[in-house]
Amino acid sequence: MSRLLVCPPDYFRIDYEINPWMCRSNVVDSERAVQQWHQLMQVLEQDVGVALERMQPVKGLPDLVFTANAGVVVECKAVTSRFRHPERQREEAHFEAWFRAHGYEVITLDEGLYFEGAGDLLGFSDVWFGGYKQRSEIRVFSRLSELFGREIIPVELVDSRFYHLDTCFCPLSGGELLYFPPAFDRYGQAAIAERVSSECRLIVPEAEALKFACNAVCVGKHVVLPAGCPETMKMLDARGYRSHPVPLEEFMKSGGSAKCLTLALD
Repeated sequence: MSRLLVCPPDYFRIDYEINPWMCRSNVVDSERAVQQWHQLMQVLEQDVGVALERMQPVKGLPDLVFTANAGVVVECKAVTSRFRHPERQREEAHFEAWFRAHGYEVITLDEGLYFEGAGDLLGFSDVWFGGYKQRSEIRVFSRLSELFGREIIPVELVDSRFYHLDTCFCPLSGGELLYFPPAFDRYGQAAIAERVSSECRLIVPEAEALKFACNAVCVGKHVVLPAGCPETMKMLDARGYRSHPVPLEEFMKSGGSAKCLTLALD
């Protein structure tokens, strides 16, 4: 059974602005955010069949809810994140403590070597891709490649609206890729095309990319994605996937959706 790390949104709000989606005047409806989060959890547990590990939320850390940025887990190793923005750096100790308390071998990167976890490291069984420039640094991926013994291809993110790889790039279990090519520079687009065949590349329309269609959770033939992405759902359905749309507008105000709210633990 797949396991995901999540964190309840008890203290989720927009206290600062560190990406183009965040605006302090765009106030989060806390009650609605809690409802949407619990609906996502219900879909993941009951419809998809995953096991959820819940972190304790911490007052004053509104983005702790985005557990995809906790780090990256491979088997019993957890490489914890080094956040670029000071506003999120206080999360690092809480994520590290959770991994240690649950028996993971925790690997910490050198201070200043920015890496924002599974938000910027995604891929397939034979190759991973690392998003860099806006949050994570390109030089971190050679270190992670050594640690995990995996090939990692760095791809540059050039559109500030897609500041993490998981906002524009979603590998699927059957080898297909949901993605939005204009989020990457020309080299990145070419690198992706070289490693993922044309018939497996599913290009999300811009209108749905901006609704975070690529910020989806794929478990087996199930794909949980934000509501309002009918063209993406058609592509998924045509490939034999079962789509599970969930309204997540409150979290989109902060630049995140389904994938940002989860971290794969296996």
